[in-house]
Amino acid sequence: MDSSLAATPSTVDTPPPRPGDTYVQSFARGLAVIRSFSARAPQQTLSEVAQRTGLTRAGARRILLTLEGLGYVQSQGRQFTLTPKILDLGFAYLSSLPLWNLAEPVMERLVEEVKESCSAAVLDGPDVVYVLRIPTHKIMSINLGIGSRLPAYCTSMGRTLLAELGEAELDRLLREHPPLRRTERTITDLAQLKSELANVRQQGWCLVNQELEEGLVSLSAPIRDRAGRAIAAMNISGQVNRTSPAFMLEHFLPKLRAAAAEISQMLQRKS
Repeated sequence: MDSSLAATPSTVDTPPPRPGDTYVQSFARGLAVIRSFSARAPQQTLSEVAQRTGLTRAGARRILLTLEGLGYVQSQGRQFTLTPKILDLGFAYLSSLPLWNLAEPVMERLVEEVKESCSAAVLDGPDVVYVLRIPTHKIMSINLGIGSRLPAYCTSMGRTLLAELGEAELDRLLREHPPLRRTERTITDLAQLKSELANVRQQGWCLVNQELEEGLVSLSAPIRDRAGRAIAAMNISGQVNRTSPAFMLEHFLPKLRAAAAEISQMLQRKS
């Protein structure tokens, strides 16, 4: 699979609101500069940042120098890069919720049992964002880690979470971000996809067989809060030539659902 298709920030953004009392444009521009750095662009010149963000060179320079003064960016010659301090921003999210500390030991035990990778993710617009990952084998052509993004419509965790959306919200999301074909198996027909999501919602789990990447099979279940809302999903993923979909359903699904239920119960007791 082309690594540009996944594990990077979404390239399709909704238009920002107009500047006003509740919208600080300079702050939004600073976030745009931070987001312009990625695995494909770990180092950028001033001109490249301006081009990627749509800012003027003068505007991009002011923001980069501000971020540098705060310790989030460093420069060497004409090249700018993010510093490890930028991780503080993501850690603030992870540390603000008890879920991830609760989930990690349960996921580690699950990985020990099934000998396959296990991940947890949340829905962010058209993507799932990885918030926890316990890897075993390298099963994809890309490297996944905390903060990685994948398209929701063709991933098991994404479909598990999309299945929980209301009809109007789901229709809007699919209209604004229409599915694209990743492999020969990818479901791109909206009616078929919505039917699949209805099945996921009814059965309480999701299996995706080689729709994101050839050879990749993934099985997912929701993690629910006290109100019964699916606030995250967790999955087991592997290579189809080693772990067939039928084998996953028979041997992994009961363990996965039990682990997801255990995390959900612990979260509900904490809240």
